[in-house]
Amino acid sequence: MSEKIISFIGGGNMARSLIGGLIADGHPAAAIRVAEPDAARREALINDFAIQGFEDNATAARGADAVILAVKPNTVAEVAGDLAAQIRDQASLVMSIAAGVRSADIAGWLGENAPVVRAMPNTPALVQTGATALFANAAVTADQRDLAESTMRAVGMVVWLADEQQMDAVTALSGSGPAYFFYTMEVMQQAAEQLGLDRETARLLTLETALGAARMALESSEDAATLRKRVTSPGGTTAAAIEEFNRGDLAGLYAKALGAAARRAAELGDELGAQSQ
Repeated sequence: MSEKIISFIGGGNMARSLIGGLIADGHPAAAIRVAEPDAARREALINDFAIQGFEDNATAARGADAVILAVKPNTVAEVAGDLAAQIRDQASLVMSIAAGVRSADIAGWLGENAPVVRAMPNTPALVQTGATALFANAAVTADQRDLAESTMRAVGMVVWLADEQQMDAVTALSGSGPAYFFYTMEVMQQAAEQLGLDRETARLLTLETALGAARMALESSEDAATLRKRVTSPGGTTAAAIEEFNRGDLAGLYAKALGAAARRAAELGDELGAQSQ
């Protein structure tokens, strides 16, 4: 992978996290390019990572082994259309991290035989603890799959999907999921403050508890339900809290919330796919 040229179209936060992760993973800065029209953002990327930066997309994409579309979802059609002939001539892999934009639509804008990998990363990629799902269309070669996986592994774990329809569930779970945990932290801190803790103490205890629980779950061979039961003594304080969660049907509420997010992801895919028709 070290000699592959990777070009980012768009220099926002997710592109920045991927660039930083790639360099930390040993990818040479000279083989990374970015196209970013905002001069201040472009110069910051150049200065921070010693990569090549360009104002226009075509120059950044020239000769690239992989072109990563890191632009807003509603601009993917235009960007892909503008680069289509160049990407076909170069036989570049195209990766999209634009939420909701389906691989078939991207391939349609590029040319039906374009190799496309659709990626659904999440915001913890900004601190190299992301979770990314990938889907490759039939035109993607084994080497291109390896390149896509290596790129995303630079900022966290990666899973491959055999069915792109599962991407809506991934969007609902890991794509939107950090917000659910942030919301849980928010309300736990508020509840602790109502019980008399000062704000900073409540904040620190909430965050460290969340971090510790996640680390225990990652490092344990047991599932979350088993770990929960181990710290829930009958008649104890944890059991009292769990009973309240059950009375409020927390499981049902999560099922409804993730279902709503998945439906919205599917709707956005339909809307984005129809925009250029």
